[in-house]
Amino acid sequence: MRARLLAFREWAGDVFWVIPVLLSAAGMLLAEAMRWLEVPGHAGLPPDLVFAADAAGARALLGVVAGSAIGVAGTIFSITIAALSMTSGQMGPRLLRNFVRDSGNRWALGLFLMTFAYAVTLQRGVGAQAVPHLGLAVAVGLALLCTGTLAWFVHHVATGINVETVITLVHTELMQAAARLTHADPPGAPVLLALPPPRGAPVRCGGTGYLRAIDYGALADWAAAQDAVLVVMARPGDYLHPASRVAEVVPGTKRDEAEAALRAAMSLGPSPAAAQDLEFAVRQLVEVAVRALSPGVNDPFTAMAVLDRLGAVLAGLAGRHFPAPALLRDQRVVLYRRVTTHTGLCDAMFHMIREAGGREAAVLIRLLEVLEATLDVEADPARRTVLQRHARLALATGRRCIADEAGCEDLELRAASIAQA
Repeated sequence: MRARLLAFREWAGDVFWVIPVLLSAAGMLLAEAMRWLEVPGHAGLPPDLVFAADAAGARALLGVVAGSAIGVAGTIFSITIAALSMTSGQMGPRLLRNFVRDSGNRWALGLFLMTFAYAVTLQRGVGAQAVPHLGLAVAVGLALLCTGTLAWFVHHVATGINVETVITLVHTELMQAAARLTHADPPGAPVLLALPPPRGAPVRCGGTGYLRAIDYGALADWAAAQDAVLVVMARPGDYLHPASRVAEVVPGTKRDEAEAALRAAMSLGPSPAAAQDLEFAVRQLVEVAVRALSPGVNDPFTAMAVLDRLGAVLAGLAGRHFPAPALLRDQRVVLYRRVTTHTGLCDAMFHMIREAGGREAAVLIRLLEVLEATLDVEADPARRTVLQRHARLALATGRRCIADEAGCEDLELRAASIAQA
């Protein structure tokens, strides 16, 4: 159930239109409320709240407010999409989801649409003798609020397409996923978890799409109740289709029941999500760095900024534990699963950046500095071995690709410092 809630929250974050539609409906309801609250004539209203003396003036004012709101909204967001399209060529089209998930963008568009819907709906209250002065005052207030929102939105978009801002957003998402998917306490029953998983009857997937989330707890409960063992071979982030072998079940007679349990526990979508996939945000950061190191862009400083964020994530994982590869019920292993490991995470972080930046001494030196800083806080011998391996790979890449003698010397000195550590 929790996995499905995470998947739903991820889906809701990718749906841009919900808040604008709700605010548009709120604008219509507010207009109807203003009609009911309207006082006869304009008795009792301060003179500053009277913006039209007759019905023609009221219709003209509401027309200006409605036309301006919808016109500015369309123009501004068209320009924004064009700017984001050009920016995605440098940082990757997958990062456009950050614009979609930005709540500020949703509320800005929603406010413009709310003002438009309010002004159009309020025109129903303008008659030959009836002028909704209170409603007109609210319309002018919404127009002034839209003016301030426009100034804020231009600033927000200008800073939002900045590469440092985009990297920071993805880094924040990665840190949140790391805190959610890793644990301070070590997994239990190390002897049982070391046993190899059994081979059983294959269980296929009934749908098509990326596996966004899976409820391992519910599957473990099902396997315990059925006195079965389930080996889940797919993990969040994998692309599945009807022929994919999602799992294996022992005994094989439980295959039909296992398929039904898996369909109920899995959440598929058109794109990966960070709900249970720790490597998803890593791949987004790596894509920014790899594109920055391409010959068409040639921006090593962006790649170095990405390495700094990746180093911060690895340092934050020191002392934390990844999920266990098996789940137990009543001291019996009932479910095996593929999980993200420290080794796999480091490979996803550094392999592509190292190869793309092999000719840039500054990038490889920064990579070694990040590894050295992580080694300073990481006490696990196995993880230290993985970090030192990537340091040796970076040194080998530099020796093979860097032609600058001074850059090679600096790289050798940094690698020697890591080797001594």
